[in-house]
Amino acid sequence: MSSTRMANEQATLAPSAGRVDLKLEAVIIPVTDVDRAKRFYGSLGWRLDADFTFDSGFRVVQFTPPGSECSIQFGTKLTSAAPGSVQDLYLVVSDIEAAREELVGRGVKASAVFHPEAPGAQFQPNGTSGRASGPAPDHTSYLSFVTFSDPDGNGWLLQEIKTRLPGRGLGGDVATLTQLLREAEERHGEYEPTAPKHHWSGWYAAYIVARQRGRTPEEAAKDGALHMKGAHQ
Repeated sequence: MSSTRMANEQATLAPSAGRVDLKLEAVIIPVTDVDRAKRFYGSLGWRLDADFTFDSGFRVVQFTPPGSECSIQFGTKLTSAAPGSVQDLYLVVSDIEAAREELVGRGVKASAVFHPEAPGAQFQPNGTSGRASGPAPDHTSYLSFVTFSDPDGNGWLLQEIKTRLPGRGLGGDVATLTQLLREAEERHGEYEPTAPKHHWSGWYAAYIVARQRGRTPEEAAKDGALHMKGAHQ
């Protein structure tokens, strides 16, 4: 059984009733020179959210990559991790070549675009073993990469995703949202004939949110029906 299939089945079988959303908000990056790191991440065009300094010597700087819901933080007295020890942080992009071109244009020493010929080759440090030059054939989602590091050696991994696996969120791309809307349309078509009079938008919204949270199409359809039932009470 493929790892992708196993992951999909595990996500489908995972219990969801009563689950509390856990949203990853920030990742700590260990650095030696806070101001140098601030200049570097600022030069990438990332949004500076905060730079707080306290009398105790504690300092925290936060940046958010464009389009990301998760931020990074670094500073002083923030972590005991060794500078440069964070590796393979994913930055998902819809166009790997355009993303690399922008990085290089901002002065970043980024790797060439590559795709792994052997599983896990993208995680090999400072090497190209198992890597093939250029993007994956047909730009297959999840298989094209670019790597770069910050001044301390913390490593970043750009990954191209054009169409996400089911239940992995909208991803901000038209193709994935189109697919999800068509799926919602089909499921709503099955629900509508026996449902009380309603506007499709409420059912669609409940369905899409449920799918974003990893619910199966069947579970999402039930969520849509429950939402409409509550709206009519």
